[in-house]
Amino acid sequence: MKTFFVDTNLFIRYLTNDDPEKADRVEALLDEAAAGKVKLATAEMVLAEVVWVLEAAYGLKNVEVGAMIKAILATPGLEVINRALVDKAVEFYLTRNIHFIDGYIAAMMMKQGISEIFSYDKKHLARIKEITRKEP
Repeated sequence: MKTFFVDTNLFIRYLTNDDPEKADRVEALLDEAAAGKVKLATAEMVLAEVVWVLEAAYGLKNVEVGAMIKAILATPGLEVINRALVDKAVEFYLTRNIHFIDGYIAAMMMKQGISEIFSYDKKHLARIKEITRKEP
């Protein structure tokens, strides 16, 4: 069975329904994947862009966006590349009230066994007690 990559804009159309015709077509595609007719894949950077667009362009809060990302992760027939990192990033995003990308960075560091980061970001990274922020 052929695998197709899913880009950010499909998720945005579906989640916001800002273009109902396109949203319906995305829903049909997701239904095909759930039925095993096609395989779909996406990557963590696509989901990071989804988070950014939903926050910046649609003004949604992290609780709303986090629920949407969790729904994407639970979509049958959709493989998310580096899913475990995305799961951890969403956890940090929601429980530590930090940017999704900062949560992803922390998750990646932990996976790689890195406990210290050079950064000037005092606000968000300080909320992740598992890592230590330093300035050069």
